Amino acid sequence: MFNKCLLLLSLFSTCINSAHIGSHLNKEREEDGSFVSRDHNHYGQGGEHNTDFDHEAILGSVKEAEEFEHLSPEESKKRLRLLLKNMDLNKDNNIDRKELQAWILRSFRMLSVEESNSRFEDADENTDGLVDWDEHLKETYGTEDADDIDVTNLGDDEMVKQDKMIFNAADGDKNGVLDKTEYQSFSAPEEHPHMFPILIKQVLEEKDTDKDGFLSFQEFMGDRGQKHNRQYIVEEKDKFDNEYDTNKDGLLNENEILSWIVPSNE
Repeated sequence: MFNKCLLLLSLFSTCINSAHIGSHLNKEREEDGSFVSRDHNHYGQGGEHNTDFDHEAILGSVKEAEEFEHLSPEESKKRLRLLLKNMDLNKDNNIDRKELQAWILRSFRMLSVEESNSRFEDADENTDGLVDWDEHLKETYGTEDADDIDVTNLGDDEMVKQDKMIFNAADGDKNGVLDKTEYQSFSAPEEHPHMFPILIKQVLEEKDTDKDGFLSFQEFMGDRGQKHNRQYIVEEKDKFDNEYDTNKDGLLNENEILSWIVPSNE
C-alpha cells in the first residue's frame, strides 16, 4: 500500500511547486531570481531518485521521516494505514490526484514550519522566545553588527539589505523583534501573501533600471545574457513572452512579476 502511494507521489509531485527553505540569506533561488520549488530535491543532478523526499512529502516532517525508518514493519504498516485513511478525503477507498496534491501541499507547509522553528531556535540565542536583528546577524553572518560584514563582497552586502527589508516586513507589530509566527514569514516570505509586496519591491529595485514600475525583457535578463550563449537567451525570451507576460504587452507588471518569482502551487 505504501509503495502504491509512493508511485502516485512520483507521478504527480512534478506538478506541485512550493517554497523553499531557510532564511532569506540562504533561500534557494533559480538563476533568474525566482524561488525554487519545494520538489526540486525530488531528483538529484544525475537524475537519481531521492526517496527521502517521498517520505517527507508524505509525512510532513523530516524528524518523523527519520523516525519512520526505524519502526518495526508492523508499526510502519499501522501508521501508513492511518495516513492513507487521512489522505482519502472523500472516503471512497482511493486516493485521487487532487487528494494526493492536497496532502503533499499540506505536508510542504508542515515541513516549512518545522524548518522555520528549527532555525528560530538556533537564532534565539538568549532563549526569550524572540529573535532580534542582531541575533539573526550573528546566526547567519557570525557578527552582531552589519558594519562588520565584509562589504567588499557585494553579494553579502546586498543580501544583508534584503534580509533587513524582509525582517522589517515580517515584524507585524513593529516591535523590532520576531516571534515564532513572524519568523515563519521572514524565513519563507514566498509562502505568505502579506510578504509578497516586499518581494516585488525588491525585484523592482534590483532590476527596474528605468524606474517605470515594469520589467522589460532586457531588465528581466540583467547581466545573465553575458554569461550564457544565444540558445539560453532564446529560451528565456520564450518563457518571458509565453509564460510570464500574460497580457502580452512586452512588459512584466507587478502581478506578472509575482507569478514569475513565486510559482503557483496549483
